[in-house]
Amino acid sequence: MRGISDNVHGVILAISSSIFIGASFIIKKKGLKKASATGGTRAGSGGHSYLLEPMWWAGMLTNISTCNNDQAQLIVGEGANFAAYAYAPAILVTPLGALSIIVSAVLAHFILKERLHIFGIVGCVLCLVGSSSIVLHAPLERKIESVMDVWHLASEAGFIIYTCVVVVAVLVLIFRFVPKYGQRYMVIYIGICSLTGSLTVMGVKAVGIALKLTFEGKNQFKYYQTWLFTVFVIIFCLLQLNYLNKALDTFNTAVVSPVYYVMFTTLTILASMIMFKDWDHQTATQIITELCGFVTILSGTFLLHKTKDMGNSQSTNAILLPKNKDIESKATNENSKEIIEV
Repeated sequence: MRGISDNVHGVILAISSSIFIGASFIIKKKGLKKASATGGTRAGSGGHSYLLEPMWWAGMLTNISTCNNDQAQLIVGEGANFAAYAYAPAILVTPLGALSIIVSAVLAHFILKERLHIFGIVGCVLCLVGSSSIVLHAPLERKIESVMDVWHLASEAGFIIYTCVVVVAVLVLIFRFVPKYGQRYMVIYIGICSLTGSLTVMGVKAVGIALKLTFEGKNQFKYYQTWLFTVFVIIFCLLQLNYLNKALDTFNTAVVSPVYYVMFTTLTILASMIMFKDWDHQTATQIITELCGFVTILSGTFLLHKTKDMGNSQSTNAILLPKNKDIESKATNENSKEIIEV
């Protein structure tokens, strides 16, 4: 019963987090646009002028934590996401990030004027259906009594190999591909964010568990491993933030958000399977249902991505909703034809 209760807490925190993270994407995008409009070097070109832009910091505060005013509420966004990983397995919490895509897409439609097409709405619905399937069949949280248990899991050969592969891949992307192709191919920036993010989540889960156990009266900060996990999380979070800003500043928000979600979620679930072995105690039916839910979410995000420009296409707009000018023009042409015939 405790495992079920922990999963419920994790779901509630993850949903709250997704709402504020989705909003923060839009606010930060507005900040990046304002920073570039003032003549500063764009984030996509390696500049950091956005750090002087209040709007960008408003987005960061919405993402991390905010106070009781019009911008948000206390300790949500990444704070809620951080707490969610302490209560529920990553395979449950991470896919719920699809809700942030929906929030981001809807707000981008109204605030950034990046139109959400009807197929985008269908994509949002698919994300919701897939998320529901995963929530209903997710594994229970593994019972962990100490941060040392997490350390032992992280020290196993499988996860060490995965970590080495990720670090090498990130270094190759940063030093070889970013200078040449970063401005042309979004997958490079998003790849760096997603690869490092999969390791960050494992570190966040370790720190979250340490805090949870400490609040229960079992001090975990007496272990140096807890501090190692904390430093690891800070370094990788800063790296993710830097390249995510580059991606947001260079490419369309409606594309960055779903692609980042797909890559980040896939790699995080893979890392969690290797480290925490989430599926060891589940039946084949549960695993297949979770995979189907995940594929449904991927289908929704893919649909959002592929139809991103349909709403801005003149031909599509004409088919979906003829403008008054087009109607008037057609009427005028018909009248002209009648006059000529007479």
